[in-house]
Amino acid sequence: MLTDKQSLILCGLIAVGIFVSGILDILDSVLVLALLALAFLAIIINLFFWKHPTEIEDENEDPLE
Repeated sequence: MLTDKQSLILCGLIAVGIFVSGILDILDSVLVLALLALAFLAIIINLFFWKHPTEIEDENEDPLE
């Protein structure tokens, strides 16, 4: 999935995309809305399914030790 740095870059691109498309008055376009919505959904899905590296290490430990 996305790293923290990639998520921040994607958030910045969404903000710039909303700003620029609002200025150009193309925010009502279905294509623009779809692209911005897909980028937003990618970030939201990443929040729920990304595992922190310490969680992965905890799962790999032997419980009998």
